[in-house]
Amino acid sequence: MQTIVVTGGTGLVGRVVIKKLLQKGYKVIVFTRDKAKDKKTERGRLYSYWNINAGELDEKILSGADAVIHLAGAGVADKRWSVKRKQEILSSRTESGLLISEYLLQNSHQVKAFISASAIGWYGADPQVPDPAPFKEEQPPAGDFLGAVCYEWERSTQPLLKAGVRTVYLRTGIVLSNEGGALAEFKKPLKMKLAAVLGHGKQMVSWIHIDDLANLYMTALENEAFTGAYNAVAPQPVSNEAFMLTLAREMYGKSFMKIHIPSWALKLVLGEMSTEVLKSATVSARKVMDMGFQFRFAEIEPALQDLIKGNRYG
Repeated sequence: MQTIVVTGGTGLVGRVVIKKLLQKGYKVIVFTRDKAKDKKTERGRLYSYWNINAGELDEKILSGADAVIHLAGAGVADKRWSVKRKQEILSSRTESGLLISEYLLQNSHQVKAFISASAIGWYGADPQVPDPAPFKEEQPPAGDFLGAVCYEWERSTQPLLKAGVRTVYLRTGIVLSNEGGALAEFKKPLKMKLAAVLGHGKQMVSWIHIDDLANLYMTALENEAFTGAYNAVAPQPVSNEAFMLTLAREMYGKSFMKIHIPSWALKLVLGEMSTEVLKSATVSARKVMDMGFQFRFAEIEPALQDLIKGNRYG
């Protein structure tokens, strides 16, 4: 039985990835910041305390692992972007990755694969040209805040690749799940049967169903041909307006009203973070498809049908 260490295991993605790992018979150890959970087993997973700020982790746990799935990081959209919050978004990703990678570089271990979250914030906004080509993995990072975060995020663990640990970065788009995240926010105005289109609504949304994302993590873990960066997005991005209208139809048929939330209002409420919800980002899924990965939900309508009507994935 292989042992997989997971960071960020209580988050939106981590919970589903761990469920799949356990279903396939892996031993799962979750690094936790809750000291009260240290060495406790719950629902088939063992918890191990770590303290990123103090540089503490259980060396025996990490040295005995066969692979690490690294999902730790403060939520980008959870709070308004103050100077302090932006530093937390960056440091929660880079310092956690550095802690693990530095230990693995300095000590004997059996870790063969390091599978890390990243984000399509790497690419920035679509160029202002008609029908821009989708962003591909070889393109350089954007010069904005999230571009810098994603660059430093990936760079913090790149020494592992040089040391012979197969390292994979999954640059993830908007994750659609019933258990929080972006979909919950999109659904809020629909409680009043209002399909709230953000700004002009033409900005492209590169998304992925939570089940496809978890399956992609499993594929990256088990397929040794995976190495380097891959976009974790569905093959068919959609505009914000198309997304909201499809969601409204799945929830209420024709019984809803479309409204536009003006850009100035979003900027007033969200501050700098409004640039992200108004940004168009068309991202290619071709590389993972060329690796043989098959999406269960390649288009937005069946993905939302599954989540709204099936309500099966967390």
